[in-house]
Amino acid sequence: MAIMGEQGLTPNRLTNIWVPFVVAATASLKPGGRLALVLPAEILQVTYAAQLRSYLTDHFERIDVIACNELFFENAEQEVVLLLADGALASASKDNTCQVALTAVQTVAEITEVEPSLVLKQAEPKVIRHDSEKWLKYFLDNRQIAFMRELRDAAITTPMSSYASIDVGVVTGKNEFFVLSSEQVEELELEGYTTPLVSRSAQLKGSTISKADWQSLAAKGDRVYLLNISKAQAGKLSAKLRRYIEEGERKNFHRGYKCSIRDPWYLVPSVWVPDGFAFRQIYDFPRMVLNASGATSTDTIHRIRSHGADPERVIANTYTWLTAASAEIEGRSYGGGVLELEPTEAERLLMPAQLNGAMPLKEVDRLVRAGRLDDVLEENAKIILRGHMGLSVAECNLLKSVWTQMRDRRNSRRRSGRKGTA
Repeated sequence: MAIMGEQGLTPNRLTNIWVPFVVAATASLKPGGRLALVLPAEILQVTYAAQLRSYLTDHFERIDVIACNELFFENAEQEVVLLLADGALASASKDNTCQVALTAVQTVAEITEVEPSLVLKQAEPKVIRHDSEKWLKYFLDNRQIAFMRELRDAAITTPMSSYASIDVGVVTGKNEFFVLSSEQVEELELEGYTTPLVSRSAQLKGSTISKADWQSLAAKGDRVYLLNISKAQAGKLSAKLRRYIEEGERKNFHRGYKCSIRDPWYLVPSVWVPDGFAFRQIYDFPRMVLNASGATSTDTIHRIRSHGADPERVIANTYTWLTAASAEIEGRSYGGGVLELEPTEAERLLMPAQLNGAMPLKEVDRLVRAGRLDDVLEENAKIILRGHMGLSVAECNLLKSVWTQMRDRRNSRRRSGRKGTA
């Protein structure tokens, strides 16, 4: 970490030890030197490696990254990449015209059984920016990258944060204790001590969750109640609830970190009902869901709070290739192929700058529940992307290709996992 400081970088508590290792290795090179390392694939996408990405492009003439849809090491559940950096500079420069090229192959054999020069020839060098942008976008071609950058800077787009904030769901510290079924609520006589809850993304079937949807989940026995004791209630707990809390203490639930820093430990903070929900983990599309159920969510699902715009219009306008493509660039994916969006990343998702109209959310909800998401996106391409934003058919198709190419790449990694992986 001290070496990072000497190089003008500022690590934080999230910085993994491999990051300063790469910095130290780079700093030890002579001019013209080369670097070859096997590194976690996190280098392409995590925030704590942002400074490192910029540092490397300031210090080398060319950087090649080789990624594989198979895991390199059968017994290591860590996705890795090969980082090959060439032409170390005598001194770092933001004006350096470093080229970055990403090569993605399907199998390890395509790397180990082929001449290295032939592997590297597959890659198209990209025009890089000396900033903290994620490198995932370098899996795209130069035309796609340039188009996404133009859209990010254009007046016709805006980030999600212009319309709404996105926050984590309720952090209970022990869902086993705090997340309850209707049977438990009835048995423990907890009426008045609970708040309706969505605890799993699978409970969100469409683009809206209604009171009837939530009641259906409760009737099926899903755990959709949050034990939400207020400060006023804490002083007059029922006998059954007191016994339930004591049972939790016998199981040492109160000693877990999140519970232990609360007084009393069973009062859950930050319980509020959002305007909508956003998926934290995504398989195909970054789905947003209007909340008409009066429920909150656990931290497996993000909460959306509008800044004043109609939440229904905001959410309807997220069902586009624009938002989908930006999610693939802003998020991070791991060995299992799932795309994950943290709140700050979700707030950067691109949307139309003006909410001039979209397919009615009621119709979106019906089609999404029927497995017809593509029909929604095609229709919103006509209404929003071409109609309101003025994109051409070719530009819409380019936007769609960014989304499908990035999505299919990470999903193919899920299918190609080798034996023994997660």
